[in-house]
Amino acid sequence: MKLRTVLDHLISIAAALLLVFFVRSSFYESYKIPSGSMIPTILIGDHVFVNKFAYRFNLPFSEYFGRPIRLFERAGPERGDIVVFESPRNPEINYIKRVIGLPGDTVRVRDRKLYVNDVLMPSAPATEAEAKRIFSDLRDPRLGENEMQVFREKLDGHDHWIFLDRNNFVSESFGPYSVPEGKIFVMGDNRDFSDDSRFIGAIPIDRIRGRASWIWLSIWLQFDPFELVFHPLRSGHSLYSI
Repeated sequence: MKLRTVLDHLISIAAALLLVFFVRSSFYESYKIPSGSMIPTILIGDHVFVNKFAYRFNLPFSEYFGRPIRLFERAGPERGDIVVFESPRNPEINYIKRVIGLPGDTVRVRDRKLYVNDVLMPSAPATEAEAKRIFSDLRDPRLGENEMQVFREKLDGHDHWIFLDRNNFVSESFGPYSVPEGKIFVMGDNRDFSDDSRFIGAIPIDRIRGRASWIWLSIWLQFDPFELVFHPLRSGHSLYSI
């Protein structure tokens, strides 16, 4: 009887693990953000859920044996989507950026203003109250109000925050750049501190792992020196609301 009870428990645990890996393989996966390229939208230490079913459906578990086997395609990425993708330099490393240009688009930056297909993407400075709220979540002295400016940028009618460094003008000028077929142009919301398509080129759509959806946990822990930062109010926050 005891052996049967043990076996029942083992079968239940195995079934639960199988379900978890099934969901992780083809539907949703959690990613921890290690860098600040998407500040102020995503902070270092944010854990985000990525919808792997957003653009395609892969054969469950196939990614554990090499490249995922695609069963069918869904709608492609849209401008404004936040996507996780394999780094062109090292497929073992994942990047997270915002989609700016789609296949066939022309992207350029002039005087720190973003243009897509020669159309200016409107932006306006954050209000004093909005900026104060955004900066209150940051602990990095390099990202203080005296160093950074916050703007509300509108991309295809969708609003999001971006950071521009007051003293570093990496984002001042770029392009024009024509996005090749089968690829997307991505940029980080922290425009002057992002290794994105301005430097690594357009990203093949088949290298996208999924569309980032929302933050389920925001915590940063380091031991030397010890630092613990926890943002409980960010939990459950959609990445597409500001």
